[in-house]
Amino acid sequence: MVPDSKTIYTFAHNIIMENLPVFISVIFILTTALTVWFFYKASQRSKYALAIILLWLILQGILSLSGFYLNTSALPPRIIFILPPTLLLMLILFLNVKGRIFLDNFDIKTLTLLHIVRIPVEVVLYLLFVHQTVPQLMTFEGRNFDILSGITAPFIYYFGFIKQTIGKKTILAWNFICLALLVNIVVNAIFSAPLAFQQFAFDQPNIAILYFPFIWLPCIVVPIVLFSHLVTFRQLITKK
Repeated sequence: MVPDSKTIYTFAHNIIMENLPVFISVIFILTTALTVWFFYKASQRSKYALAIILLWLILQGILSLSGFYLNTSALPPRIIFILPPTLLLMLILFLNVKGRIFLDNFDIKTLTLLHIVRIPVEVVLYLLFVHQTVPQLMTFEGRNFDILSGITAPFIYYFGFIKQTIGKKTILAWNFICLALLVNIVVNAIFSAPLAFQQFAFDQPNIAILYFPFIWLPCIVVPIVLFSHLVTFRQLITKK
C-alpha cells in the first residue's frame, strides 16, 4: 500500500525532529523551568498555583509525546487544547472575586523580571529555524521582535521598582508594547502552523510546537508571560 501524502508529510517532520540537537531541547526545558520558578516566586510561593502548572506541564508533555498534536487535520483542531484552556482560566480569575484577590497578591516586580525568559525563548526559536522546524518569520530575523521585551525587562525592573526613577505610565507603556510584541508572534506562530487555516510559511511551517518539549511554549511559557502583563496592568491601574 502506498502511503498518502499526509503520512509522508508527518513522517518527514518526525525525521527532522528526531535529528534535532539535544541541547536545543535542554535549553528550552531549562527556560520553561525558569519561567515556572519566576511565576511561583511572584505568586508568593503558592503551592496550589505551582501544582496546577506542573500538572498541566505533565499532561501536555504526555499528549505531545503520544503524537496527539500531530494529527493536524482533526476536527476540531487539536490546537484548541493548548492555549484556550489557560486563557479560560485567566478569564475566570479576573471575573471572580477570590480570583482577583489572588491576582492582587502577585509581586509585579518579579513578574517584570520574569520577562527575561523571552531572551532564551528567542534563541531557541532561532535555533529551531536553523534546523528547519519553525519559519524565519518566527525569529528576530523575521517578524519576531519579542527579544526586545527580554532585553529591556531588567532595566524596567531596576529603574521602575528598585530606583523608582521611572513612573507608572512608563511601566504601563512598556507592558503595552511588550504585550503587542507577544500577540504579534503568537498570531504568526498560529498561522504558520501546518493546520487547515495556515496562512504563512508553507515552505517551512511551524512544526516544532507540535512536539515535546516545545509544546510547552504555547501551553505554559506564553500564557505565563501574558498573565504577567495582565496582572501588572490590573495592579498598576487599580492600586494607588
